[in-house]
Amino acid sequence: MSPPNPTTAQVISPSKLAHVVLHTNKFDAMNRFYKFFLNATASYENEQLSFLTYDEEHHRIALVNMPDLKDKDPRHAGLGHMAFTFDSLHDLCESYKARKALGIEPGWCVKHGPTVSMYYQDPDGNTLETQVDSFDTAEAANEFMHSPEFARNPLGTDFEPEELCKAVDSGESEVELRVRREIGARGSPEDFMKIMAKMATAKVGA
Repeated sequence: MSPPNPTTAQVISPSKLAHVVLHTNKFDAMNRFYKFFLNATASYENEQLSFLTYDEEHHRIALVNMPDLKDKDPRHAGLGHMAFTFDSLHDLCESYKARKALGIEPGWCVKHGPTVSMYYQDPDGNTLETQVDSFDTAEAANEFMHSPEFARNPLGTDFEPEELCKAVDSGESEVELRVRREIGARGSPEDFMKIMAKMATAKVGA
């Protein structure tokens, strides 16, 4: 079937993204992980299903126990990552420190430009981004994403989480800390492969 003509047919956009469902062969480990990682609670759970929420939505993450599944293969096409936004660098860092205390550590930390981000992995190998918006408005973020600087480097500039969090704790301006340092061109296939290798070093805890 031919795609609809965009000039004659228009779908109404949804009001929000409601939830993500993950099929897992490590149900108990995944359930424990997401409850801690997101400070989530189960709105309903049994040995087969877990519906997890951390805000006003009845569930944001659902887990389905499928023990016969094969392990995730990162060489296969599929979802790249899920992202969760925090209101401030302080909150991002406090969550980072709480996770680290249980052995959950990010593999890649980067100031993309539009966001300051930390990338983790869950027990199944799914990638999770925790982020803070670098700009106060969507318009300012969109303007940056159309800039020559972003075109040269759409990936961003790496940072050390301990250094960032130390700066936040010392009272440095979060507005200034959200700004990335320009490092020139970054976005080649080789750059992506290096980032994939970094993200694979994330620690999922016990």
